[in-house]
Amino acid sequence: MMYQYLNGENWRHIFIVGDLHGCRRMLDEQLLAHHFDVEQDLLVSVGDLIDRGPDSPGCLALLNEPWFRSVRGNHEEMALNALSGGNHQQWMRNGGDWFYQLDGVRMIEAKHALNRCREMPLILHLLLEDQIVVVAHADYPGDHYAWGAEVDCAEVVWSRSRIESLQKGRGAAITGADAFYFGHTPLSAPLNAYNQHFIDTGAVFGNRLTLVQVQ
Repeated sequence: MMYQYLNGENWRHIFIVGDLHGCRRMLDEQLLAHHFDVEQDLLVSVGDLIDRGPDSPGCLALLNEPWFRSVRGNHEEMALNALSGGNHQQWMRNGGDWFYQLDGVRMIEAKHALNRCREMPLILHLLLEDQIVVVAHADYPGDHYAWGAEVDCAEVVWSRSRIESLQKGRGAAITGADAFYFGHTPLSAPLNAYNQHFIDTGAVFGNRLTLVQVQ
């Protein structure tokens, strides 16, 4: 699934969180601090729920929660490629070794959870009261956003060309939506430029986890 559409009027508050990478406890602490209500609020992730951190299964369990949505990150892509295509080395080199250390039952459970990642969209379209917010893992590869437009899937989950340009002082707004939220590239603080927000602040590397309220 490339795109998923969500109407903000179904929730009280909506938050977007940076790359989790197995840092479930950090997330739970943030949700508590923001008085997140599982009955009324929605949490949207920029992807990369798994790998490197202490609790990948705990972060995958979020996919069962009605108050949680996520786009697919490159780490989910690597996991799915390992499970279906046998490309285990790439995933293991990038933090997927936790999976291979699980025992029988826990490995089967993790495999089921990882297979749910196939249902994750690459791009989330959030219709809020006064704006359109787009969430993708690494980039929206185009100058103009349009619901349902064909884009390069690999660039959506892997590309760093836009953020590298912004870091050099070059860039422009993406037309067609009001705000874009991305993760993928670990930063010491969120990078906000034009209508783009890069919010992976390297929680798994000892930095903080960024949670942004958009509604």
